Amino acid sequence: MNLADLNKVALAMVTPGKGILAADESSGTIKKRFDAIKVESTEENRRDYREMLFRSTEAMSKYVSGVILYDETIWQNAKDGTPLVKLIEQAGAIPGIKVDEGTQALPQCPGELVTVGLDKLAERLKKYYERGARFAKWRAVIDIGSGIPTMTAISVNAHALARYAALCQAAQIVPIVEPEVLMDGDHDIDRCYDVTQRVLNKTFQELRVQRVELEGMVLKPNMAISGKKCPKQASVDEVAEKTVRLLKACVPAAVPGIAFLSGGQSDEEATAHLNAMNRSGGLPWRLTFSYGRALQAAPQKAWSGKAENVAAGQRAFTHRARMNALASKGEWETGLEKKVA
Repeated sequence: MNLADLNKVALAMVTPGKGILAADESSGTIKKRFDAIKVESTEENRRDYREMLFRSTEAMSKYVSGVILYDETIWQNAKDGTPLVKLIEQAGAIPGIKVDEGTQALPQCPGELVTVGLDKLAERLKKYYERGARFAKWRAVIDIGSGIPTMTAISVNAHALARYAALCQAAQIVPIVEPEVLMDGDHDIDRCYDVTQRVLNKTFQELRVQRVELEGMVLKPNMAISGKKCPKQASVDEVAEKTVRLLKACVPAAVPGIAFLSGGQSDEEATAHLNAMNRSGGLPWRLTFSYGRALQAAPQKAWSGKAENVAAGQRAFTHRARMNALASKGEWETGLEKKVA
């Protein structure tokens, strides 16, 4: 393992003014997104849609540092035969790959999940590296509800995240460590804060145990935020203040950067929260975005599966990428949302 090279890639992934496009939706997830815009989820349509994003020259070259791909996508070629990974590289962004294989019910823990995919991961990582991937992603899912999360679920998922991260670094691939505390419940922001603190502390404990080099990874956490069904929704300033306080308490300064997931927030909410955090200043690590739906909902709708709408889809993608790029520097303002190119 060459830590200097891993650190260089990790820093590039959190370049100021850029963020990560999460284009790693599973076949099931992208089918739901395509159903919403009345597009059949065929391999060709998925390829065309992602090619549209990767050929968005302004967005990719100015505002996107890296792209997380799904296994299907990393092996696909564009319509003209160019590998999609090459389109990403030509734009100056770094190709990455989602390597977890989804979740399974966690034995003895009703309502809780564990992420799987460690078997044969070392062999898969070698193939992904050869294809051009320089970072990877593994998502652990922690739900908040009555009596959950249990310490069992937190421990098992943190252990798997650290195992994955160690295997990535051994393969000269930067791990994105993603312990996601879901915002689906009726819990308030303080409950989210407490659970996320437990999850992050356990995750970093496991990373240390398994000798993961913190300088060669990127953290992808949730924000401290109210559950979607909570009657009292925290303000932008409260989300920013509590999230920064939480991260300062849990995340070592050796980590080069933190790229947030959007986790079901609206496009503008995800941007506003990131912006407020970066405006607070005095942060030991770079804070940016690793958004999926919050970057893609608008271009998906604009495109709607029609070749004649590709330019409109690219404009919508560029706008959202630019808004979040500004937020990653604390320079976003609500008024800019109306100035779509």
